[in-house]
Amino acid sequence: MKLKLTFSLMLIAVLITACGGANTPQEQEPTPDVAVVRTSAASTVISQFTLTAAAFTPTISPPTETTAPTTPSTPGATSTATTQPLAQVTNAQGTTVALCDSMAFVADVTIPDDTNMAPGQDFLKTWRVKNTGSCPWGEGYELVYADYANDMDGQPQPLTEVVQPGQEVEFSVQFTAPSEIGNYLSAWQMENPAGVTFEDIIFVKVIVQ
Repeated sequence: MKLKLTFSLMLIAVLITACGGANTPQEQEPTPDVAVVRTSAASTVISQFTLTAAAFTPTISPPTETTAPTTPSTPGATSTATTQPLAQVTNAQGTTVALCDSMAFVADVTIPDDTNMAPGQDFLKTWRVKNTGSCPWGEGYELVYADYANDMDGQPQPLTEVVQPGQEVEFSVQFTAPSEIGNYLSAWQMENPAGVTFEDIIFVKVIVQ
C-alpha cells in the first residue's frame, strides 16, 4: 500500500513539473529597432533609384558647329562699285595722278602679224581689247600712237560706246603702208581724257613687198 502511494506521489510530482515547465515563459527574440529598419529600407530605395536613373540618363552630345547664316540682302538694293587706282603715273603736264585705267589685248580681228602689203596700200587694222581697269571708258578715251617704229599715217577711229570694266570692245586704226619695201611695225596705246596713256601697248606688223 505504501509502495503504491509513493509511486503515485512521484507520478504526480513528475506531472506537476512537466506542466510547470510548459507554462514557463520562453525566451523571446529581441524586438527590432523600428528606426533602424526604416533607415535601412530608405537607403535601399535610394540606392535602387540612383542605379535606375544612371541606367536611363541620356548622353548629351556636344553641339554641332554650324556656319552662321548669311544675312539676306535687302530687295531692290544696289551696290556702287568703288573706283580703285591701279598705279600712280605722270600725265602730259608732268602731274602725278592715280590711274584706274588698264587694257588687255584679246585678239587681232583684221590684219594678222606679218600680213603682206603693197607699197602705199591703205588698210584698216582692228584689235579686240578688254577693259581690265576699274573705270569705264567713255568720251575722251582714244587710241594714240606710242612713238614706236612707224606710225604709218595711222588715223584712230573714235570710240562710239561706253566700255565698262570687264567688257571687251574693238578698236580700229586706218593705216597706209610705207612706200618702201621692208618690215614695218607700229605701236599704239589707249589714252584717257586727262592725257594719261595706259601701260599696255598693241601693235600692227606688216611686210611691204
